[in-house]
Amino acid sequence: MDILRGTGVALVTPFAPDFSVDYPAWRRLLDFCIVGGADYLVVNGTTGESPTTTTAKKTELLAQAKAHVAGRVPLVYGIGGNDTAACALLLQITDLSGITAVLSASPAYNKPTQAGLTAHYTCLAEASPVPLLLYNVPGRTASNLNAATTLHLAAHPNIVGIKEASGSLEQCLAIAAGKPADFLLLSGDDLMTPALIACGAEGVISVLANAFPQRFSAMTRAALVGDFVAARALLFAFLELNPLMYEEANPVGVKAALEALGVCGGAVRLPLLEATEGLKARVRAAL
Repeated sequence: MDILRGTGVALVTPFAPDFSVDYPAWRRLLDFCIVGGADYLVVNGTTGESPTTTTAKKTELLAQAKAHVAGRVPLVYGIGGNDTAACALLLQITDLSGITAVLSASPAYNKPTQAGLTAHYTCLAEASPVPLLLYNVPGRTASNLNAATTLHLAAHPNIVGIKEASGSLEQCLAIAAGKPADFLLLSGDDLMTPALIACGAEGVISVLANAFPQRFSAMTRAALVGDFVAARALLFAFLELNPLMYEEANPVGVKAALEALGVCGGAVRLPLLEATEGLKARVRAAL
């Protein structure tokens, strides 16, 4: 799983003004991130608005990504949900050929116990034909996959890492201190990336890297080789912009940035709303 070190981009899904998938913009985004230096791409993560994208469209997005990327960088695919049996079935029937790993967010709304999370992820790992990355994002799921549970799951041969977005440095440190050497700790919080790398993380799955693949990848690479002077300088340049990415929910902000950069439109699907004119103006000013 060393090929998943560095910067992975949690790709947005571009939509046309009528909310259909904008496939030309999708291919343009793939190229923009690859040319910009992203180490791998994540298709159909939550930043891609997976809850409001149909199974048929997800299948087409993945097929087009495979064809257009054509092996230039690894691909990770998002499969998750709060129905364990349905997720396990989806893992079995989805064409995951050419996919390096599956990223799976913890169940939302159910609020399972740590034992329930262990059973959920174990079931998915055993159903998946490719390696599984855990995704802990308590702000979205209302349950925290704690360090002890993560380390227990890390012993499963088909669970190869975690995208950690708890926001707790102490929890991330506990994972870094106790994890197997071949288990990937990946930052799920863009601005925490250099700090977590300094403590043993191997990279990040990033929202900002959609719009800034070159600068964000350079920051991650600098941190990975121990050049924290350069990493800090690049990090500090994102301080004004990063809060705007989440002010009206993700991926509203980053789509506003991508629109300003001419990569894709700013449309999002309900219940999200496109960025307000005020937010768009502040994003353009920050750019």
